[in-house]
Amino acid sequence: MPHVVRGNRHAAACFIQPNQVWYARNTLRQTVDVPLATRSIERFLDFVSIFHRTGPLFLSLRAVLFRSLSRKIAMAGLARRCVSGTALPAIKRLGVVGCGQMGTGIAIVAARHAQLEVLGIDGFPASLERAKGFLQGWADKEVSKGRMTDADVKAFLGRIRFLELGDSAAMKAEVPTLDFVVEAVSENIDTKRTCFDALQAAGLPESSVLATNTSSISITKLAAKVTRPERVIGMHFMNPVPVMPLVEVIRGLRTDASTLDATLELCKAMKKEHSTSEDRPGFLANRILMPYINEAVFALQDGVGTATDIDKTMKLGTGVPMGPLTLADFIGLDTCLSIMQVLHRDLGDSKYRPAPLLVNYVEAGWLGKKTKRGFYDYS
Repeated sequence: MPHVVRGNRHAAACFIQPNQVWYARNTLRQTVDVPLATRSIERFLDFVSIFHRTGPLFLSLRAVLFRSLSRKIAMAGLARRCVSGTALPAIKRLGVVGCGQMGTGIAIVAARHAQLEVLGIDGFPASLERAKGFLQGWADKEVSKGRMTDADVKAFLGRIRFLELGDSAAMKAEVPTLDFVVEAVSENIDTKRTCFDALQAAGLPESSVLATNTSSISITKLAAKVTRPERVIGMHFMNPVPVMPLVEVIRGLRTDASTLDATLELCKAMKKEHSTSEDRPGFLANRILMPYINEAVFALQDGVGTATDIDKTMKLGTGVPMGPLTLADFIGLDTCLSIMQVLHRDLGDSKYRPAPLLVNYVEAGWLGKKTKRGFYDYS
């Protein structure tokens, strides 16, 4: 309680018994942002400081006043929940829209660690088939490493089902049952909005959270055309999702507290750490990472060094696990370009201008590892 007691530690120690510490800490977490409750607590502790050495008199007063304070805390907590937005149901069924590398990875951690039922949705049947193959391959590797048994694999695969976005009848049957949806389609605002529209048309409940895995697009902008934009939030997973421990959580201008709480709980259930970012272009990770990659492309373009030498210098010289050009190939050069274009357009600073060589590679269809050609040849 140091944020409330303001140095009056003797009063706090006298006031809170061991069996009350848990209750006080948990209730104060829910009410610390309610000014009336905070002032009540401070006044109470000031009062306790007067009586904490008065023996029996204090013991009787403490019991009465603790009950009074408990009621104030409960009422303040209720007020907070009333103003924070629609109460969200427990998450049991998760939808993932976009079953590429990122979406399939999100499905894996949701089904494996959070033990959720997962519905994978994609507009392309070929993507769904690749996702199924990837899931089986991932599970087989886990078995070979001793991390999963055959029974675990059967249960894991049984929790994941797939659905084609264009199947309107199936969409209307399944989407209304989803408690939480993560959109993981390509980094294009129109594509993402089309997915949001399809989900709403299929009957996604207004109480369901709608998260986006965008790595640079404004959450506020994406939420603007969504019914109840307070439920829209950013959940930027890192690639590869089953391996990387972080989720960058971005709260839009209208995202409410209950949506944020549900998202952080989901991160925890997926065994992920989280960081939080303001809704600014690139957020935290890509505001820092993408200019670094872009500058490496400029160095390659200007003949400062070869791709191998650039990556070797950064890997061995700075201790990063992967050089910037190798990392760009792994992310996808089209994704890197899209993010740099967002940074350049929305921040208006020439330092974010995409390297012409990066633009050329994307126009040539050399997108990195996924096309077997980027800054390196993977054929």
